[in-house]
Amino acid sequence: MNLSLHHVAIIASDKDAAMRFCVDALGFKVISEHYREARDSWKIDLALDEKTQIELFTFPHPPTRVSNPEACGLRHLAFHVDSLEPVLERLKSFDITAEPIRTDEYTGKRFTFVKDPDDLPIEFYER
Repeated sequence: MNLSLHHVAIIASDKDAAMRFCVDALGFKVISEHYREARDSWKIDLALDEKTQIELFTFPHPPTRVSNPEACGLRHLAFHVDSLEPVLERLKSFDITAEPIRTDEYTGKRFTFVKDPDDLPIEFYER
């Protein structure tokens, strides 16, 4: 069996805020965007690269995500970056604040987290 990650699905409470974060701040490319009238919902496919996508959904009045304390299920998304500083400068230009940079005690690699508009933790991890 040869598995690779195709996409991660995220439900956003605000389409415009999610698109500003994913497309404008993080640089994802829009593959397709569909309004599903029967569900009063958007389904937007976003490409990170030629292999990996985010499937972004909006629904009216989704329940709030449990972030603190941490709950079972998806904990966070993590992205490899060559260097944290350029990423953090770009995010800062969108008024996105990162946690202090930490060092992974097992790998010695630096990483940090930001929160998306719905408080989903997003990690940036140096290669």
